[in-house]
Amino acid sequence: MRFTADALLFDSDETLVSSLWSVRHVWSRWVESYGMTLEEVVARVEVHGRPAAEIAAALLPADQVAEGLRRLVDAEVADALAGGVVPVPGAVALLASLPQDRWAVVTSSSRRVAETRLNQVGVHPKFLITSDDDITRYKPHPEPFLLAAERLGFDPARCVVVEDAPAGLTAGRAAGMATIALTTTHRPDELEADATIADLTALSARVNGSGELEITIG
Repeated sequence: MRFTADALLFDSDETLVSSLWSVRHVWSRWVESYGMTLEEVVARVEVHGRPAAEIAAALLPADQVAEGLRRLVDAEVADALAGGVVPVPGAVALLASLPQDRWAVVTSSSRRVAETRLNQVGVHPKFLITSDDDITRYKPHPEPFLLAAERLGFDPARCVVVEDAPAGLTAGRAAGMATIALTTTHRPDELEADATIADLTALSARVNGSGELEITIG
């Protein structure tokens, strides 16, 4: 399968950075410090693809949210710096093949956490959209991807979203973008996308003679 576009918009966690073990480790210890288990939290609130600030607000009393979030972010950064994250297969090679102005990272993580994890795996985006940016609505709303397209200077309809989470794929479709799903966190039947791949070794892209991105799967 092939797509022709102007830019690729990537989620970060489990799309470019394999951080699932780190997230489970850090979040388990964090929720346990408040007398909860991770299993209870997952059953209580939707956690995948949501900003940590939203999850903290849903779990903690209002007067504990700010301090709780600070502790959580500190722990996530420390774990990443200690080697808790690795690149998703194919991520570094794919991004190295692309001009910096043809791709962006769009994540629900805070800028501090996102930059730390990406730096640890050797990914250095020129364009990075995080939950700290001028965004009022997060995935599954299209606003984050629309902001990325605006900053890159491309028509949203000429952008392709690469995501692992249903919320991100919904956001991409709502933005009018084609979508490619990774099965790093969900089964294929749980992901509604134009194409589905196991990891980024299945994806390649190049700028053709007309200045367009030719994106190939397989």
